[in-house]
Amino acid sequence: MLMNAPAEPIDSEALAAFVCFAERLNFTHAAKALHLSQPALHAKIRKLGAGLGVELYRREGRRLVLTSQGEALLRFGRELDGRTREFRAELRGEDGPGAPVVLAAGQGSFLYLLGDALRRHARRRDAAPLRLLTRDRDGTLAALRSGEAALGVAALEVLPEGLDAWALREVSQVLVMPSRHPLARRRTIRLEQLEGEGLIVAPAGRPHRETLARALLSAGVRWEVAVETHGWPAMVHFVRLGLGLAVVNDFVELPRGLVARPIRALPATHYWLLAAPRLSDSARALAELILPGSDA
Repeated sequence: MLMNAPAEPIDSEALAAFVCFAERLNFTHAAKALHLSQPALHAKIRKLGAGLGVELYRREGRRLVLTSQGEALLRFGRELDGRTREFRAELRGEDGPGAPVVLAAGQGSFLYLLGDALRRHARRRDAAPLRLLTRDRDGTLAALRSGEAALGVAALEVLPEGLDAWALREVSQVLVMPSRHPLARRRTIRLEQLEGEGLIVAPAGRPHRETLARALLSAGVRWEVAVETHGWPAMVHFVRLGLGLAVVNDFVELPRGLVARPIRALPATHYWLLAAPRLSDSARALAELILPGSDA
């Protein structure tokens, strides 16, 4: 009876070299960081891929990109490195804070959704160090899938495969304007009332801009781009300067002189807490602060 040959163990040195390369996707920079020649680094990664029986990266034009198997190996390498450092500290009996918990989210999430949880985390004596990555939705998902981040917060319409997700908050859309604007006298805003207005919006292609543009088009509303900018604080700032009106999430804090009125015709935005598989105890503790009372 034939038996399957035992799987070849992964060379830890080659895995570390691959992680260094995968984080840069540049052989020159990775070889310099590892103090290796480029041919030696090429050989390590080629042998690692051959041993696993998969392609780890490919070339697209002038760029190198990871394959799905390469992304999975990068995530594994990062997890293994973090767990190895924690285990070594445990063996030495060290009471240090351990590996940092990495949280990726957008500027708005950090400003308006996560402040209380981050404050409570910082007050804990035994809390792990925290590293924050300011990323848009796609950047947050990429950081989670690559293992760069353990937790992420993003506004999503469709939940991604391969990640755990918990509903964080449903957010309505409001129109921000000066308190003296004629529409400020109304309790709610209809899309038709934005006819001819100059709006302060995100750049073309951004999810919030596309959702707003589709809704206005469906309602037959003609409007103009007054300012294109990134981030709720910048939008509110330009409204305050009198350059136009802005549609933002209802959690955005407004300075004196500005008011917000709900726009009922626009769909709510759903924010989710996302997590990579196999959370560390430190990351799980932070998730429980972000979602108090949940089974995260």
